[in-house]
Amino acid sequence: MVTGTCTGVGKTVVTAALATLARARGSSVAVVKPGQTGVAPGEPGDLAEVARLAGVDDLHEFARFPDPLSPAAAARRAGLPPLRLADVAGQISKLAESRSLVLVEGAGGLLVRYDSEGTTLADLARWLNAAVVVVTRPDLGTLNHTALTLEAMAHRGVQLAGVVIGAWPAEPDLAMRSNITDLETIAARPLAGALPAGAGALDPPEFLLTARAGLAPALGGAFDAATFRNTYALD
Repeated sequence: MVTGTCTGVGKTVVTAALATLARARGSSVAVVKPGQTGVAPGEPGDLAEVARLAGVDDLHEFARFPDPLSPAAAARRAGLPPLRLADVAGQISKLAESRSLVLVEGAGGLLVRYDSEGTTLADLARWLNAAVVVVTRPDLGTLNHTALTLEAMAHRGVQLAGVVIGAWPAEPDLAMRSNITDLETIAARPLAGALPAGAGALDPPEFLLTARAGLAPALGGAFDAATFRNTYALD
């Protein structure tokens, strides 16, 4: 699963990067967006972006709500039934029976509510025993958001697959360079990747190369956290 420390951190691009690397290895890949918000019927959503970047056509969206809100709030505003993640868990399990990899991109952050009972992506991850990639920002404020996300995961018994910086700029500022070491300290492990800002605008062949360079071997790429740290982190 792929979640973020907040919205707009690059979850969709990281999901596409994971998918394109898996496809390059010859794996069969399905990508799931349980609930898409902020997109009207017929408009391209996050899965369309994954399809463009990674060439995946095994795509599954189980609910869509037009307002750019949490799935629970968007369903309520639209007068529609909320998405039941318990049902989604069964559908994902079925997909996993015949695919090498099923990637699930959440909405917003880990604890965004999907229904009035407060069901979250953390619940879905726990039900499926799925490891979660946490996508984070590089800039000021990211340390608190990342620490809170990882603490919530640990409290709920959710596995961490790694922390990935979703959009690393060409000219990182002081806070970004300082944050590298602190993010690794918070996660108690090296970074699992850092994708360059603007990666989502690349053509598929170039995106594949970027994904390979930007994600760690555990995620299918060749990213070296020590080299990244030595290049950018403050002494």
